[in-house]
Amino acid sequence: MLTTTILALAGFGAGALNAIAGGGTFLTFPALVWLGVPPIMANATATFAALPGYAGSSWAYRRDIQAGEGPSLRALVVTALLGGILGALLLLVTPEDLFSGVIPWLLLIATLAFAAGPALLRGLLASGRSLPDAVSLALLLLVSIYGGYFNGGLGILLLAAFGLIGMSDLHRMNGLKTLASLVLSAVSVATYSLAGLIDWSALIVTGLGCTAGGYVGAHMARKVQDIALLRTFIVTVGLVTTIVFFTQAYG
Repeated sequence: MLTTTILALAGFGAGALNAIAGGGTFLTFPALVWLGVPPIMANATATFAALPGYAGSSWAYRRDIQAGEGPSLRALVVTALLGGILGALLLLVTPEDLFSGVIPWLLLIATLAFAAGPALLRGLLASGRSLPDAVSLALLLLVSIYGGYFNGGLGILLLAAFGLIGMSDLHRMNGLKTLASLVLSAVSVATYSLAGLIDWSALIVTGLGCTAGGYVGAHMARKVQDIALLRTFIVTVGLVTTIVFFTQAYG
């Protein structure tokens, strides 16, 4: 009962955070590891649990995703598919001990990216610079590989990549972010499932919590006035989690 309660609460909180500001992985991944799920399996299960939220957000942004500035939808989907598969395969060949040592650094990258994301994005949008198409797709491929390997901080890294590409329509950027996250996470999860890396009992509870939290969070998003305060809370959780994992890995 305690395990079910913790996973349900972590999933609900993650779904709500992802709907409002992002950062839900900082709740689900540590909760799964704390409850005894091996780190690689916890990463795969947390990614799977986030899928319903990505699907719902992509549907909500369906009009903004239509043709406009930035990469074509076909190029984006193909790049996300390829990156998701490569990232998932990279995770499959990573030894558990090595991944346990890498986790704190991935969490640190995700936390710093989340903390610096708004300022970085404003700077990129203000610069008005753009990258050649080939370089843009290569950048998106690298971020997609990261997302297929570790889901934390994926959203803000995708937004930063779109900013570097030269996009300025934030609604379309958010739409493409959710679509890319959905595509690369779907193929990653399929790869994880075939490899037996999903903790199905934990997934059911966490996934239902994420779905419920995402529904509530979507309504809360319109009422939350101080996003900066919420982001500070998420960054604090990320930093504490990072310190704990550094202590466990290198203490």
